[in-house]
Order: sequence, then C-alpha cells, then structure tokens
Amino acid sequence: MSRKDILPIPQNIGRVEATRQAKPRTLPLMPEPQDRLSLVEQPKAENKIVKQVGSTFELERERQARADDIEKRLLAGQSIIDMDPGTIDPSFLQDRMPGDIDGLVVSIREQGQQVPILVRPHPDIPGRYQVAFGHRRLRAVAELGLKVKAIVRDLSDDQLVVAQGQENNERQDLTYIEKARFADRLKARFARDVIMSALSVQKGDLSVMLSVVAKMPGELIDAIGPAPGIGRRSWMEFADYLTVGNNLDRAIDISEGEDVQALPSDERFKAVLRQLRPNAERQKAEPWTSPRQHRLGLVKHGKATLDISVSTKDAPDFAAFLLNHVPALYDEFKSKSTEHQRNGE
Repeated sequence: MSRKDILPIPQNIGRVEATRQAKPRTLPLMPEPQDRLSLVEQPKAENKIVKQVGSTFELERERQARADDIEKRLLAGQSIIDMDPGTIDPSFLQDRMPGDIDGLVVSIREQGQQVPILVRPHPDIPGRYQVAFGHRRLRAVAELGLKVKAIVRDLSDDQLVVAQGQENNERQDLTYIEKARFADRLKARFARDVIMSALSVQKGDLSVMLSVVAKMPGELIDAIGPAPGIGRRSWMEFADYLTVGNNLDRAIDISEGEDVQALPSDERFKAVLRQLRPNAERQKAEPWTSPRQHRLGLVKHGKATLDISVSTKDAPDFAAFLLNHVPALYDEFKSKSTEHQRNGE
C-alpha cells in the first residue's frame, strides 16, 4: 500500500488553503465584541486629552477676559469695581501684626463692605493685583466667599507704601509699636522723606521709632503683641531698660512665659516692664486655681498691693462673673465688718 493511499489528499486542498490565507480587505459592519471595545476606548482617551487642553485654554481666556473687563470699566470711569479676592496678593511690606478678623467678618456679613480696598496691577505677574491697603477687609471678604470692592490704580513702590501708611493713619489702625516696626521695614529700601510721608510723622518722631525697634528683637515684639493702649513714652522707657545688664534676655524669658502669654497684649507689656524697672517688686506671681485644680489666673502679693489677674483664656466666664459680683462682695464685706464692730469683735 502506498503512502498516498494511507493519507489521502483531498481534491479541494488548494481551495481550502486559499480560504485560510485569504484576508478580508474591508472591516466587517459589526466587529467582534473585543474589537468594538478597543474602537470605543481609543476615542475616549483622545477626547479626555482634548478636554484637558481645552479646559486649560478656557481658564486662560476667562482670566484674560476678567483683566480686560477691569481695564474697560476703569477707562469708562467706574472707579470702584468688584474683584475676585483670589487674584489679589498682599503688599510686599507687612504693616501690622496678625490679628483676629472675626468681628470684621461679622460686620461685612451683616452690613456689606463699606470701604473699598486699594490695589495695583502686580508689577511682576500679569493678570494679578497687589494690595496697597485693606488687607484685613480682603481676608474677611475672601472668608465669606464674596467679591471684594476695590479701586485699581497704577502705583509705584513709593506711592504704594505712602498710600498704605496714610490710610492706616487716617483710620488709626496701627498701634505705636506696629507703626515703628513698619518704619523699620521701610528704611531698608525707601528714603526717609518717603517714610515720613507714609507715616505722617516728623523727622524726630521717626528717629525715635527706629531707635525703639533697634533695641528689641522681633521675637520680643511678637511675644508682647501690638499693645494698643501703650504709647510712645512707655515704649521708649521699655527700650531703654533693655540696654541695661541682662535685661534683654530676661525680658524675652518673661514675655514668653505661660502666665504672661495668658494676659492681653497691653498687660503683657506692663508685666514685663514691671520686672525691668529698678526696685521692682520681684515677688513671683502664684497660680490661682479652683478646688478641682482648674486654672483661674494669678495672685501676686506686693508691699502695698494685692494683684489678682483672671485668665480670660482659661476662665473667661469666671472673669465676667467676678467682675459683675465685686460690688456685691464688697457690700457683703462691709456689712459683716459693721456687724462685728457692733458685737465688739
């Protein structure tokens, strides 16, 4: 038997091979499921990239449109405009210490922003602006999620600091030490006449301010705070004591103490100054606690005084209660004293 009889070759083998090797020249009208998935996914990826690029260009167009709108409105004579707080940066010079703006937030929420801020086009970043004055109003409006009312002007650096300082003087916003510190920051890049104009002070007053700040490090000023009730003479006295012996180190240690930090800013200043003065009563203040060891404040026995200070941080309700009941306590004391005298005690 021959091999071709064992393994017979089909007569149509040529047609079978041709069928196997033939490839369709066109895609089917309905591809297989996996093919349909790949055809869908590819446009999705491409669409995502296109959308991202389009979104970027759209944001840029909106930013430019806002800037153009501001310029048009200014040219049209509309001096006060509504601006997005997110496009406004702070001044390059800090004029005040950080503080609480809760009261201002409440005021603007209830009554609206009554006074506009002043800004200039940012000298280095196109499309952004920089505050000349109104930092606290800007923070408060931004916290409320509102537009900020602003006046936009082209200002040089000199004009900006003069506007910043003079507005604070008109509103009497800065304390003496804040004003002195602002002057010290200005002196690094501005002439004395610019600083005097910004702060509305005479040459002699400016010299005193700079002398006060030169005698105390920033950490001491920060520890004491703005001290709104403390004026020029007290700060001059304070600064002079710092030059004696190791008073500077002592002042820093005292000001950063937990007991002193619990006091309002004015009282922190007075507490440090008392310890620096010659012949000061050096008795250490003793903690005043409740029977359950809850911190209430400090008690200090002097030669002719008894000082009781209640921490408004640790016991604010008790402080208010004590203040309201002091007259009644005194009346009770006098009543008992009179009764004892009648009884011959």
